[in-house]
Amino acid sequence: MASSSLRRSVFHGGALVVLAVVALVSAPRRTGAAPAAETTGPHWHVVSVSSLLPTAACTASKASSNSSALRVVHRHGPCSPRQARGGAPSHAEILERDQARVNSIHRKVSAAAAASVINPARATKDVSLPAKRGISLGTGNYIVSVGLGTPAKEFSVVFDTGSDLSWVQCQPCKDCYDQQDPLFDPEQSSTYSAVPCDAQECDELESPSCSSDNKCRYEVVYGDQSQTDGDLVRDTLTLTPSAKLAGFVFGCGDENTGLFGQADGLVGLGREKVSLSSQAAPNYGAGFSYCLPSSSSAAGYLSLGGAAPANAQFTAMVTRSDTPSFYYLNLVGIKVAGRSIKVPTTVFVTAGTVIDSGTVITRLPETAYAELRSAFVQSMGRYNYKTAPALSILDTCYDFTGHSTVQIPTVALVFAGGATVNLDFTGVLYVARVSRACLAFASNGDDSSVGILGNTQQKTFAVVYDVANQKIGFGAKGCT
Repeated sequence: MASSSLRRSVFHGGALVVLAVVALVSAPRRTGAAPAAETTGPHWHVVSVSSLLPTAACTASKASSNSSALRVVHRHGPCSPRQARGGAPSHAEILERDQARVNSIHRKVSAAAAASVINPARATKDVSLPAKRGISLGTGNYIVSVGLGTPAKEFSVVFDTGSDLSWVQCQPCKDCYDQQDPLFDPEQSSTYSAVPCDAQECDELESPSCSSDNKCRYEVVYGDQSQTDGDLVRDTLTLTPSAKLAGFVFGCGDENTGLFGQADGLVGLGREKVSLSSQAAPNYGAGFSYCLPSSSSAAGYLSLGGAAPANAQFTAMVTRSDTPSFYYLNLVGIKVAGRSIKVPTTVFVTAGTVIDSGTVITRLPETAYAELRSAFVQSMGRYNYKTAPALSILDTCYDFTGHSTVQIPTVALVFAGGATVNLDFTGVLYVARVSRACLAFASNGDDSSVGILGNTQQKTFAVVYDVANQKIGFGAKGCT
């Protein structure tokens, strides 16, 4: 089977490009080159069906010319030098875990909103998930490589805009899940130190505790019931050989269980002070950008600070005091094949929208999803494609068996201020196999739950979080 060629177009923008990024589990279906998509007009994609199928071999790609960019490959893909035990999760498992994360975000936002009504003065500081411990979101889908300690030891960790605290598994470990790399050993680092209980960093955690030897303890329980507990510590974080962050505060987990896919831990990019982006801001500026690749055989990047690409379109970054860790923006409309769906702007704005690197499938208010689905089905109807059974949360699926090419209507997201983001083909359909390709959006089931802009729709865009100027941007063709 012929595979399409890959071209890399990675945005550096004058920034320190610190990490290469690849899909971990969100799209194991596409282990070859990205689909070769073109349009018959401005509002249609024409895609070769053969390019949707995975390839058995790793696709050669041009290395980045930036010496600070690191190549990281898909943990379950053909480019990985070490295949994870147990193989990749199924599409059903991916989508079930995704729903667990979405449920967690909804619970957190709902609980915070309720608390702010009861006691507005305390909402900002005291709100968390009710009685059930920790910050509950879910495990993420993309990994990066970082170094910890002196001398630096490399670890592959999930990166997550919906989490703040970064952590890795550490020795000695009371209860750790299997990972492929050796655990971080504090005794082997000359720059390691534990954070004491009376430190400001400890007080700023959402649910800290104190050990008998005056060490600050953290605890995080995720939406899929994965969990990490351990000491809050400081050590040197190595982003590239020439870029290091001394005294980086993170969690040293000694009790960790759950569905982390053998990743070594997590890097948090949320808005609180303990996140990587916040701790790095004095060195690199307040903000970061990333590009999520279209394929599990391609690489993207994560960059701290720096300029935005020239083609980036921006919308305001919205802050909500009841959930200050999340990045909000105002989605105000959707276009299918160039035509706006008939949904009042208030439907989107009343619910609000979180942009999240860890959620796979974008969630919309029920009214908006129903109109999007109707417009998409109507557009697809002109080609009489055979329908396929629903796939977990995805209810609009097609069977492309017997076709050499398929025509897919474009989908564009319209944000406050006029920014219009025309999604890449890979952001429109979730392709489990040729006989089961589904519209990559889902309903919240109501119009009141917060919407979520997931990572499938963010693929190939340079997504810019300009925290200093409180705006979020999208630059097309940031990576392939």
